[in-house]
Amino acid sequence: MKTEGSWKEELAEYWTMPVEALANVLGANIARGLSESEALERLKLVGLNRLDAKKRFSAFSIFLSQFKSPIIIILLFATVVSAVVQSFADSAIILTIVFLSAVLGFFEEYSANNAVEKLQRRVSVQCKVIREGREQFIPMEEIVPGDVVLLSVGSLIPGDGIVIESNGLFVNQAIITGEDFPAEKKPETTNAQSSLSERKNTVFMGTSVANGSGKMLVIATGRDTILGQIAHRLRIRPLTTEFERGIQRLGYFLSEIMLILVLGIFILNVVFKRSVLDSLLFSVALAVGLTPQLLPAIIVTNLSKGSKLMGKAGVVVRRLAAIENFGSMNVLCMDKTGTITKGTVELEGAYDADGKPSDLVFKEAYTNAKLQAGFVNPLDEAIASARQLDISDFQKIGEVPYDFERKRLTIAVQENSATTKTSYIITKGALENVLEISSSIHKDGKILPLDQAKLDGILALYRTWSEQGFRVIGVARKDLAPDITCSKECEKDMIFIGFLRFFDPPKEGIEDVLLELKELGVNLKIITGDNRFVAAHVASSVGLKVTKILSGKDLDALSDEALLRMAEAAEIFAEVDPRQKQRIVITLKRMGNVVGFMGDGVNDALALHSADVGISVDSAADVAKDAADFVLLEKDLKVLKDGVIQGRHIFANTLKYVFMATSANFGNMFSMAVASIFLPFLPLLPKQILLINLLTDLPEMTIAYDRVDQTYIKAPHRWDIGFIRRFMVTFGPLSSIFDFATFGLLLLTKANQVLFRTGWFVESVLSAATVIFALRTRLPFYRNSPAKSLLLVSICVMVFVLWLPYSSVGPIMGFGPLPLYLIVAICVIVMAYFSSAELMKRIFYSHRKD
Repeated sequence: MKTEGSWKEELAEYWTMPVEALANVLGANIARGLSESEALERLKLVGLNRLDAKKRFSAFSIFLSQFKSPIIIILLFATVVSAVVQSFADSAIILTIVFLSAVLGFFEEYSANNAVEKLQRRVSVQCKVIREGREQFIPMEEIVPGDVVLLSVGSLIPGDGIVIESNGLFVNQAIITGEDFPAEKKPETTNAQSSLSERKNTVFMGTSVANGSGKMLVIATGRDTILGQIAHRLRIRPLTTEFERGIQRLGYFLSEIMLILVLGIFILNVVFKRSVLDSLLFSVALAVGLTPQLLPAIIVTNLSKGSKLMGKAGVVVRRLAAIENFGSMNVLCMDKTGTITKGTVELEGAYDADGKPSDLVFKEAYTNAKLQAGFVNPLDEAIASARQLDISDFQKIGEVPYDFERKRLTIAVQENSATTKTSYIITKGALENVLEISSSIHKDGKILPLDQAKLDGILALYRTWSEQGFRVIGVARKDLAPDITCSKECEKDMIFIGFLRFFDPPKEGIEDVLLELKELGVNLKIITGDNRFVAAHVASSVGLKVTKILSGKDLDALSDEALLRMAEAAEIFAEVDPRQKQRIVITLKRMGNVVGFMGDGVNDALALHSADVGISVDSAADVAKDAADFVLLEKDLKVLKDGVIQGRHIFANTLKYVFMATSANFGNMFSMAVASIFLPFLPLLPKQILLINLLTDLPEMTIAYDRVDQTYIKAPHRWDIGFIRRFMVTFGPLSSIFDFATFGLLLLTKANQVLFRTGWFVESVLSAATVIFALRTRLPFYRNSPAKSLLLVSICVMVFVLWLPYSSVGPIMGFGPLPLYLIVAICVIVMAYFSSAELMKRIFYSHRKD
């Protein structure tokens, strides 16, 4: 292979060049593919096949991100000013505390990112390539220019390239060209001036195969592709989740309070003629104390822990921020196959137009299934495995692949037996779609017109069998003239010859799982391409109450506003195509639901992308797996139910930290702000405030591992900034009451500056570390025991705080020893605060129904 620059220059208009010339420039072998050593060298040269080469954060960048807060930047600036005026000791202490906070946040976030990355590598999109003369699967990230990739329905195109072979190959390339319908691809050159949509021989990274099969030669990967260039120019970012939007709203809310607090306290202290520098440091330190600095680290820790637990349960998280949506999900849409049913489709039998067993129908269906070259599907596998036939006399001479609009597959064959040499076509597919191209019927060995009476008889059998739970498809055939090429135009005036009946029994224990999901507040809706009768039978057989069914035709007849009114009431959407699935999901979202969609096929990709929670399985089509937020290693609703519970655990523990940071912290900082106005000295030095912030954050770092009330798990929850505000204004002032009690105690005992600051410091940390055990649960504290790590770290912090004033470090921090009576009095105040918080909690939550 030539140098990267030279081959890029030669391939500037690669769509105009013949395949042989392209292969020569790239040093590629179309028949044998690249060798492993060649592929490795090219991977080193061009890099991983990603749109963003800097996708993985380095340890250094994660560490630097701990200092990106504007408050921290202001604090560091003020500390530098302090050093300039030769307050070196205070400057060094503040910098040390800030650095320790950054180190704590770094280790939490770095370990979390590593854990998540390991889990995500378990499920990656695999591409089928030819290397060293054999077909093999490799991760999409390892595709390089010169690779020969095999394409089939559902395949993601791993790079920009040229089509080498095409067998009815159609590609969905709307992401690149905006085309509504799949574009046909053929191995032919196009002129240099052709637009992207006019390049019939070119496929693009990020698009997917809609129909047929083929082979491509990769020309460009990663940032060198059309999609990579678009992403680089626009710096495309994924849509924010409900959870992320909640975090943003919380940030705005706290910023408003923090700005008012900082400016107000700074101005008041300057008015009272205190040092401008001390006033600035004190105000900024109060803001830092109020700000939940470790919230990003807490969130990442929560999410990564949840990701690991979900991984153990068989759920691999592809997008970390979507975990909370999993817990908030209140509507789950899914196909029935493989989730409610076993997914092992069996051919029950082949029948003629009168409903009698027919070897002819099975033979034609078997020939069609064995010779088709599109994607392997469960129905064809069921036909092929039912029994073996010798079809060596049949040669395929044409094919019209299955697509989701026609809903049928046509094969043209030539029979070359000793007695016969004829050509004909065989079509099988959805019964209605086969009947619409049939004009005759094979009945009692005769070909008769398909009149209304015969059509009614066929439809009556279809309905009866469907209501019994069978999936029914139709089979038709007709002779093909020697000079006619098989195409969609041939699908007319067919002879209907009979039916195939398939059976997919419900999973054992599925009724219990569906009931548990309902008890968790998740409403199940079945969205399937099967007919309404089969869907209704399956639903009723597993205990789902069905009161309303909407079909694909019903959806087409409804306006968006009409569907908005009817979608909530429908339990089943049957006979729907991919765009209708997407429309249903979007409609349910417009109604205020958090919508999950579970699918594994090509026809599910649009709905998966549109859902709040996209769920697929490891065996899914590439395009479905790539669109999903979560991939189940087993197609099992029990695994999915466990994921819902884990998502709610994560959200609950994240909210615990928010509640603690915005109530206890707010109360303490408010108390100090008020006290600073009336005292002749600052109630706490900036370095002491920062130390309080660091020590109170330590127990809260373990909150990700805490237990959650089972009552909270029973229903989905979403961000409610109004509720957080009410919590803060309820429990914040409660904290201030006991701060003021400490304030009064210290004034009554005529404590000097050192003793006053020491007493308030000890009370602030002890009360924050103690009240955690009341605020962490809605239940009485003794009915939900905390995690051992939370209990242990809290005890260690309390011991450290009581030890610090008596240590050699105490004077450096501005602390002195406390008399025993003050320690006892402070402990009494702390216990009174804990008891009051426990009582207030019961009153506060008594007005909440959730």
